[in-house]
Amino acid sequence: MMKKKSVSARKASLVLFLCQMISALDVPLDSKLLEELSQPPTITQQSPKDYIVDPRENIVIQCEAKGKPPPSFSWTRNGTHFDIDKDAQVTMKPNSGTLVINIMNGGKAEAYEGVYQCTARNERGAAVSNNIVIRPSRSPLWTKEKLEPNHVREGDSLVLHCRPPVGLPPPIIFWMDNAFQRLPQSERVSQGLNGDLYFSNVQPEDTREDYICYARFNHTQTIQQKQPISVKVFSMDSLNDTIAANLSDTDIFGAKPVTERQPVLLTPTGSTSTKVELRGNVLLLECIAAGLPTPVIRWIKEGGELPANRTFFENFKKTLKIIDVSEADSGNYKCIARNRLGSAHHVISVTVKAAPYWITAPRNLVLSPGEDGTLICRANGNPKPDISWLANGVPIAIAPEDPSRKVDGDTIIFSHVQERSSAVYQCNASNEYGYLLANAFVNVLAEPPRILTPANKLYQVIADSPALLDCAYFGSPKPEIEWFKGVKGSILRGNEYVFHDNGTLEIPVAQKDSTGTYTCVARNELGKIQNEVHLEVKDPTMIIKQPEYKVIQRYGQASFECVIKHDSTLLPTIIWLKDNAELPDDERFLVGKDNLTIMNVTDKDDGTYTCIVNTTLDSVSASAVLTVVARPNPPFDLELTGQLERSVELSWIPGDENNSPITNFVIEYEDGLHEPGVWHYQTEVPGTQTTVQLKLSPYVNYSFRVIAVNEIGRSQPSEPSEQYLTKSANPDENPSNVQGIGSEPDNLVITWESLKGFQSNGPGLQYKVSWRQKDVDDEWTSVIVANVSKYIVSGTPTFVPYEIKVQALNDLGYAPEPSEVIGHSGEDLPMVAPGNVQVHVINSTLAKVHWDTVPLKTVRGHLQGYKVYYWKVQSLSRRSRRHVEKKILTFRGNKTFGMLPGLEPYSSYKLNVRVVNGKGEGPASPDKLFKTPEGVPSSPSFLRITNPTLDSLTLEWGSPTHPNGVLTSYILKFQPINNTHELGPLVEIRIPANESSLILKNLNYSTRYKFYFNAQTSVGSGSQITEEAITIMDEAMASRQVDIATQGWFIGLMCAVALLILILLIVCFIRRNKGGKYPVKEKEDAHADPEIQPMKEDDGTFGEYRLFSFVSSAPF
Repeated sequence: MMKKKSVSARKASLVLFLCQMISALDVPLDSKLLEELSQPPTITQQSPKDYIVDPRENIVIQCEAKGKPPPSFSWTRNGTHFDIDKDAQVTMKPNSGTLVINIMNGGKAEAYEGVYQCTARNERGAAVSNNIVIRPSRSPLWTKEKLEPNHVREGDSLVLHCRPPVGLPPPIIFWMDNAFQRLPQSERVSQGLNGDLYFSNVQPEDTREDYICYARFNHTQTIQQKQPISVKVFSMDSLNDTIAANLSDTDIFGAKPVTERQPVLLTPTGSTSTKVELRGNVLLLECIAAGLPTPVIRWIKEGGELPANRTFFENFKKTLKIIDVSEADSGNYKCIARNRLGSAHHVISVTVKAAPYWITAPRNLVLSPGEDGTLICRANGNPKPDISWLANGVPIAIAPEDPSRKVDGDTIIFSHVQERSSAVYQCNASNEYGYLLANAFVNVLAEPPRILTPANKLYQVIADSPALLDCAYFGSPKPEIEWFKGVKGSILRGNEYVFHDNGTLEIPVAQKDSTGTYTCVARNELGKIQNEVHLEVKDPTMIIKQPEYKVIQRYGQASFECVIKHDSTLLPTIIWLKDNAELPDDERFLVGKDNLTIMNVTDKDDGTYTCIVNTTLDSVSASAVLTVVARPNPPFDLELTGQLERSVELSWIPGDENNSPITNFVIEYEDGLHEPGVWHYQTEVPGTQTTVQLKLSPYVNYSFRVIAVNEIGRSQPSEPSEQYLTKSANPDENPSNVQGIGSEPDNLVITWESLKGFQSNGPGLQYKVSWRQKDVDDEWTSVIVANVSKYIVSGTPTFVPYEIKVQALNDLGYAPEPSEVIGHSGEDLPMVAPGNVQVHVINSTLAKVHWDTVPLKTVRGHLQGYKVYYWKVQSLSRRSRRHVEKKILTFRGNKTFGMLPGLEPYSSYKLNVRVVNGKGEGPASPDKLFKTPEGVPSSPSFLRITNPTLDSLTLEWGSPTHPNGVLTSYILKFQPINNTHELGPLVEIRIPANESSLILKNLNYSTRYKFYFNAQTSVGSGSQITEEAITIMDEAMASRQVDIATQGWFIGLMCAVALLILILLIVCFIRRNKGGKYPVKEKEDAHADPEIQPMKEDDGTFGEYRLFSFVSSAPF
């Protein structure tokens, strides 16, 4: 089955319709075809139904129509034929039905008032226009009337009536004064819909003599003016005098004060009213109230809501406006006027009626002989309109009969039409509020097929897009269309094709193999015709590398890429746009083959950049945004407000953030009085804040500036604010960091940190320095010094405590009472040495020293601690001259003992103790002698293995460098090592201390041994030393080695073996130094010297270590 569907709007450019049809027969708007086809008349242009004309200009009543043959025109006036040939003032435009009535040459517009209707007729039928009512515009003068002055009491309501003349169309009303200035209006004074001026309550300022109502008639461009109206408002203060001088009726104008009044509606009157409006019009409802205070108006709809998006309030909410009203807007609308004394309301019952409006208007019908069709005319309204039909402008009931036609209410049914059935039908829908008139023709044609698409037309499309091959045709009856591919191809069918009603063949997804020649065949009972077209399918254009979003700092460089791929037979053009417009004419914009580069970007380069690639068949585009960021612009318009003695509010306007949000503002100040030109940090606030309350100090001439900060950096400072000089005051604070420390034994140096300039709070900054000896003097000694930071008190006792205070003052007075600090006069060296020095030796490397504290009075200063001087006198295991190192340990505070670590075993030491204060060290205590016990020795100084034989090795060694006592023996351990480095049984030998060599016998031949050697004292074993050695091979092999020892190859082999052994020894040496895997090494680690342990210093027992060196000539 062939697939058909309606032509979309995109494809309609290929086939334009003459008019909309009910039947399947379309008439294309082809000029050659239209010249040959007959067509009934169609009205194309006409004047409006209600036509108000300017009586000073010619009257032009339009009536244009088309048809084939061209129609002739005639007119009726007030229902009778209008013979234009008999009126010299009336002419009809050539080839047109438009009438021109010449008024400017002596005619009068009033003479041509009436109802006009135009008829356009040809051999196929007659079309008629609407009834056109011609009325000339009128702008009558105001009737003369005597206007009395309005005398009104203050607070009363007042209505100034306009009563404009009745014009056509109605005039526009407005109120002005003698100077042609519009009178101001408000909730209290406003103009009503009828043009009157309403005062809810009058005030003295309403007194004037030139309230003038103007009526503007737009059609004639004239303005009519009413006589001025005078209003005099009497205030309560002057009312008694006015009454006495001019009036007799004091009951009307009593000297009562202005009294407030609850609302009363001025318009509309009563509690209810009605309003009728037509569908589609604008509904205007009005409520104006009197009252004091001025009432406020509110609108509601009873039982519903005011329509959203169509409701507006005008004239200070006194007018409710609803646009495009419909029947659903009918109902009761209540206005409520309210002030603080009460309220008043009025209900307006609104009914929405409707002039006729189309539901389905009749549409032109083109049929072939013998076909059927219908004309449908459906309209609605309120009340429901009556439907009547006319044929060629004549009521259908009296029109010539047509056997193919049957009228059924709002429908005319046509059956088996013939060419003589052609006519123009009029449908009239009318009710009491208006009418609708529509023309629709029935055109019966008999025509053989025609193909309107040019022969051999070439179509080019992009692959994977639809291909539309046109076959615009016409014929009556409607021809059947078939498509073929190729000259001798079969008819096209299947889901891959779509066949449209207008003859177009659609290939929804054209591919490369869709390329070729296609043939369209049109046939009906009167004939057959065919046409060929050609299709080429191209590769699509693609952007394979699109521009990307860029964030560039100002004056940087931005580059966008646009790399494309396209069909080789198509010539692409690349266009770059900025914000959908051409690139700026600027040499900074460099357009390359596939890129756009912007040099030295500025803020104005911000925007969206689009790369558009066009070919004759397709267009692709890609866009990217360029955001130019920079440091923010400086804030501006700094303003100081709320100036108080100790605070001020600073506000500013942020500068442009330059696409990077402002994170914070930094506020700085300048003290023009003390440090002009120097800016100090004051505070900072978040970037969303533009005001800040600043705390101020007295006697400072402040200027402020603001710096904006974003992620890019800091802005330039703003312009300084105005200066603000705060008043002088007593100092708020005293100097800080007050100290009393003597520099000599007989003085006290009092120091402090001076106040900064803005801390002085006033001129004449000085300091009152006070002191007294603690717990001795009752009276303070005081001096006032200039703006300095030190004062020296002389003649003081040595190192006694003083109470000290320093108070700031200026010309206005003193700062608050300062807090006291304790200082001391100058220190002197301690007088005595610590006594009862005792030494307790803990082990061979650690001793504990005790002493008695010295009396505090003898310290003569701040006790800082004790120093222990100690040094080695001699080693008990050897005698020699040596370089003596004197060591010092300092123990902070009032300690009475300390630990001496790192001593050498089996040695004699001396020490003394001294007390320390801030001035220095006191005398030393007598030297104390103590000795350390024996310890374990160090490792032997060397171990050599010589003279290897088949079963023996000779060992030689040196005594330990540090015996740390009397050597008792040496311990030798050894064990064999096989080829896989596994250790054999361990053998131990004890050797007397006086020996220095040993021959080991009964060893295995050609075997490697590992030796472990250490010395011992009575305390225990010392560190061991290790070596390895190999016994030689058997004697026979040794003999053979002698026999071949002179052979060259043997010498080379031995060299290679020696090198290999050397490498192996190096590896073993490295492994041994790293700890190795030998059990002896593990034992060494497991039997470490218990005396070699880290010493804890948590309790401060070990003090601070110092080293002094000297050479001693005493024997050791």
